[in-house]
Amino acid sequence: MALRQLASSAARCTGLSWASPLSGQTSISLATAFRVAGVRAFATVEEGLKYAKSHEWAKIEGDTATIGISDFAQSELGDIVYVELPEVGSEVTKGENFGVVESVKAASDVYSPLSGEVVDTNQALSEDPSQVNTAPFHDGWMIKVKLTNPSEADSLLDSTAYGKQCEDSAH
Repeated sequence: MALRQLASSAARCTGLSWASPLSGQTSISLATAFRVAGVRAFATVEEGLKYAKSHEWAKIEGDTATIGISDFAQSELGDIVYVELPEVGSEVTKGENFGVVESVKAASDVYSPLSGEVVDTNQALSEDPSQVNTAPFHDGWMIKVKLTNPSEADSLLDSTAYGKQCEDSAH
């Protein structure tokens, strides 16, 4: 029993997770994929970011936000093999789909946590989509958005609330 607790603590600290695979290749939202899979996960939550309940994060700097999927999301999806991103200059709307992440388990829609104009996309993901797995908050970022309504960030979760959501989802 003590060994299991030690292993669980180590997994939690390192961001490792256990996930049961989804059957077949389906296109569903990240939140639905997690609910359907019935998995338990321990994920890293970065301080200073805002989080959507659908497992996307936003790092807001001035009137620009860098957006990606959370460590919890990538760990539940498994090995990312393809990322589809919007064109620079396109508009994204809070709560609406802006891209797709395909893994060995599923193809999942990615939703924008904030509204604005896409000013940059992470082109490195087209060559190496696994960066979403290895560094979801850093090299695995997806888009940068010039915000049209910065107050939308007020409705997003802070790191403490998001960490609790992930913990609750794991039970």
